[in-house]
Amino acid sequence: VRMLDNVIDINYYSVPQAKTSNLRHRPIGMGIMGFQDALYAQRIPYSSDKAVEFADVSMEIISYYAIQASTNLAEERGRYESYDGSLWDQGILPIDSLKMLREERGADYIEINLEQRLDWDSLRDRIKQTGMRNSNVLAIAPTATIANISGVSQSIEPTYQNLYVKSNLSGEFTVVNPFLVRDLKKLDLWDSVMVNDLKYYEGSVQKIDRVPDDIKHIYATAFEVEPRWLVDAASRRQKWIDQAQSLNLYVAGANGKKLDIMYRMAWLRGLKTTYYLRALAATTTEKSTVSDNSLNKVSSEAAPVPMACSLDDPDCEACQ
Repeated sequence: VRMLDNVIDINYYSVPQAKTSNLRHRPIGMGIMGFQDALYAQRIPYSSDKAVEFADVSMEIISYYAIQASTNLAEERGRYESYDGSLWDQGILPIDSLKMLREERGADYIEINLEQRLDWDSLRDRIKQTGMRNSNVLAIAPTATIANISGVSQSIEPTYQNLYVKSNLSGEFTVVNPFLVRDLKKLDLWDSVMVNDLKYYEGSVQKIDRVPDDIKHIYATAFEVEPRWLVDAASRRQKWIDQAQSLNLYVAGANGKKLDIMYRMAWLRGLKTTYYLRALAATTTEKSTVSDNSLNKVSSEAAPVPMACSLDDPDCEACQ
């Protein structure tokens, strides 16, 4: 929070209006990345009640201490200029805004969990005494580029594939889920045949017979996780976030009925917005069996460069 607040002061602004606005309101948007890695470390499948509970608990802790950090900065550096009359000034925290939404819609049109574990009343009193340094504090961004730099999973995203070929100016190389490799090595299942199976099944372990069911459950990829689990986890986070989340939704075999159910569920759960809707292509490239046992074998032929931005590319910097 301190670092992001510093950025407001040292940033380059292309137009004076942007500088004036930022210095007046001092909004920041601290988010998270590596959520899927945290689930792997605890051996929790994304499609589970435990994952939803972890999303709730972890975001509450992050939110509490991020807001507290902004109050500490307000005491040290002063409140943001437009603080008076703001929601913070009125003692309204993110979870309170959901309560207001329920009152406005009616209890039949919102299904939210308002459970809390930390002492939010004392933090609310602290805000009344010292104010806030920042008008906005939390927002979950896609983090595609910085997650790659940091070596963690992107944002709150489920793993897209357990094995894929990444291309950059240095060439092409095979990337494998290190958590999956670790678990398969423990079971003495990691070998060249497994690598080729993962390539054949496009990074999925669901159709590889010798992989145990518990491993299949933990390492389900994005299109193998029911969208309702993504929505439920996001709903638990939303009550702690004053802004919104870049929530991508993945649907295999998308149709009008599925999308209607999914977006109604997101609305009922109190989400402010969603991000991309990703659907599986109607056709996939023709596969053939691999005749040799070489590891990390990548075609030497360069793939054709698409003439348009692909929504299936999580690293598209235009979307960051």
